[in-house]
Amino acid sequence: MPWMTVETRSIRERSAVGRFPSVTLAIGEENDEKKEEQDENNPKQENACRRWLRKACPCCCFDSNRPEDCGTYDGFIAYVSTELLLKVRSIDLVKSKSEENRKVHHTDLYQSNNLIIRRGQKFVMWITLSRPFNPTTDQLHLELKTGSLPVVSKETHVIVPLVKQLDQNSWGSRIIEQDSTKIKLMVNSPATAVIGHYRLTVETNSTSGQFVSEHNSANDVYILFNPWCEDDVVFLHSEEERQEYVLNDVGIIYYGTMNQIGERTWDYGQFDEGILAACLFVLEKSGTPPSGWADPVNVVRVVSAMINSVDDHGVIEGNWSGNYSGGSFPTMWSGSVEILKEYHKNKGTPVKYGQCWVFGGVVTTVLRSLGIPCRTVTNFSSAHDTDVSLTTDVYLDNNLEPLEHLNSDSVWNFHVWNDCWMARPDLPPGNGGWQAVDATPQQTSQGTFRCGPASLTAIRYGQVYLKHDAAFVFAEVNSDKIYWQRNVDGTFSQIYDEKNIVGHFISTKAVGSDDRNDITNLYKHPEGSEQERIAVETACSYGTKAKAYSAPTAQDVSVHVTMEDDGPRMGDDAELTITLQNSSSENRTVNLHSQVSVMYYTGVHKATVKKDTTDIDLLPNEEKSLNWTLDYKDYKNQLIDQAALMLTLLGRVVETRQVLATQFNFRLRTPDLIINPIGKAAVGEKMAVKISFTNPLPQVLKAVIFHVEGLGLLPPRKINYGDIDSHASVSITEHLVPTLSGKRKLLASMDCKQLTQVHGVSNITVSNKSTTAT
Repeated sequence: MPWMTVETRSIRERSAVGRFPSVTLAIGEENDEKKEEQDENNPKQENACRRWLRKACPCCCFDSNRPEDCGTYDGFIAYVSTELLLKVRSIDLVKSKSEENRKVHHTDLYQSNNLIIRRGQKFVMWITLSRPFNPTTDQLHLELKTGSLPVVSKETHVIVPLVKQLDQNSWGSRIIEQDSTKIKLMVNSPATAVIGHYRLTVETNSTSGQFVSEHNSANDVYILFNPWCEDDVVFLHSEEERQEYVLNDVGIIYYGTMNQIGERTWDYGQFDEGILAACLFVLEKSGTPPSGWADPVNVVRVVSAMINSVDDHGVIEGNWSGNYSGGSFPTMWSGSVEILKEYHKNKGTPVKYGQCWVFGGVVTTVLRSLGIPCRTVTNFSSAHDTDVSLTTDVYLDNNLEPLEHLNSDSVWNFHVWNDCWMARPDLPPGNGGWQAVDATPQQTSQGTFRCGPASLTAIRYGQVYLKHDAAFVFAEVNSDKIYWQRNVDGTFSQIYDEKNIVGHFISTKAVGSDDRNDITNLYKHPEGSEQERIAVETACSYGTKAKAYSAPTAQDVSVHVTMEDDGPRMGDDAELTITLQNSSSENRTVNLHSQVSVMYYTGVHKATVKKDTTDIDLLPNEEKSLNWTLDYKDYKNQLIDQAALMLTLLGRVVETRQVLATQFNFRLRTPDLIINPIGKAAVGEKMAVKISFTNPLPQVLKAVIFHVEGLGLLPPRKINYGDIDSHASVSITEHLVPTLSGKRKLLASMDCKQLTQVHGVSNITVSNKSTTAT
């Protein structure tokens, strides 16, 4: 409002008592003019009335010469908007080693001040804001970025929305607690998330505008693979094995000869300060895009290539010359920490020098640090096949003298590599579990010195065509040694072969102790057995010297497996039919080996429950069916969640040497829960449902719990039932009040250690209450 010269009035009229007690008004025009003049000459000075008004109503008193003022309307709006903008004051990731996140994620052993979590698992965090969060008008989300060029479509730039309900298969956060300006979030990452080093920021949106928090490296997040999460492909079922193959930071590496096995302790040190950062640096140095780091197969191949330095300036330079000047003797190293720290510190300069046990020890450190279960393995009398023949070849001249320039294959006293654990959805079922990976630079794989991961199951059965590099590992553990003599015309003839030469006492440290665990049986069948010979001949048929093994004179017998109807039921003996067909006009005898294994749904082998060998005589053109039975007593203590099994058949036709092989996957069907609604279903009106179940097993089900839920029918409800006798039928009645009309589904499931995958559903049509009333 404008300020005018005060007119002369009576003393009574000029009284300001009760209105402006600190103001003395000028009397007479002369004094007023002098005052105005003084104000114009010194605009920074204010009269007492203006000062009072500034305190009483700052929004009405803006002075352009006072930038801090907000007196005009626009200035006031700007001031208010700044105050109402939802700012992030601080972020608390609950990241200390003794706090909740690091404990439940099994990352409390890492010597790091950053938050380290495992994918597929929830974590919590606090965010302090500039004012209380209003879910009606405010929005908030997290952003996580990894790599130099993070992209949303490649899942290296992750936008984590605020949601009401978390979905375990996707990123999301939910407010679980609010205290004035602080909110506590529960954040979920999917089990398929890209692993790596993420930069975290928080973005808010409100009616007053957008705010993005500044990046602070103290709030960076490391995301690892999760062997504790069933949805992660590196899930390892046994807690004892997780403790050994993920969390144990000290191990034993074996060396020597098959007759004189030595051992040395190795410090893996995967939790040591700076090691996780060094391991991720190894991945970054490879130049591979971080978008591929969600797949453990890809990560393992990168690690296998990067631990040696041959073609990518990797971690360790191999040296077998005996001259180790300019570096350290390979036998000097007793752990991985010094090697990885030196490589990281020197920004990717290879460390000198290493041999196979050093490569193997460092691979175990890197994979365990990243969350992939891993162990160091030693193979005694280990073959090195250089020409993909899958045989160890010795060439002789016509006088039986070795032709050294041709004898590039060799048998090492021992060789060290690694096994890592993962499902293999990229391979046929049954090939998950332990995978061989070798970082010692011997042969190239797709143009790079690396090897694996190769399924141990594929190696055992000679399925060397399955990726990656199963043929090379097969030759290391199960190749025959074949002697070739040069003929007069320069060609070579096979004159002798030795079996049982390579692949002995394949060893790794035992779980939970310092004992040596012989795992040769995981790599091959017993030496000299029919199954082992079939595997060798199967493998070599894909090699460059397939003719070293006599081809079958005929291939006229076939085998296949069938099952009746929907398959065998849980609690019963499992019955399948094996059918052999002889399409020749001659008699045939088949030596048939069968093996049935319990499988995880990911295709990982858990246990072998039955083996059989039988001879079958087939008449000319005869088709013969055999009833194959797996007794309940043989599988009852081995089944896991999905009750999946796999029957493997291997056979040989005696007369023709033809090899037969097939695998058949099946599962044991579990009973359903029967749900019967009682009465009509209407919104707001009480109704009942009867849930019935019959125990199919000849044993008591202990501590049975039923779960019931249905959208619009009732929220999730848990019913602790107790024990159910063998073959007993039980029923429970539950009451509910529908809240939504239309077609609804009531779901029920049963939780019991002895019997899983039992569930049921009932379709219920709910009418409106008003409709029912009329």
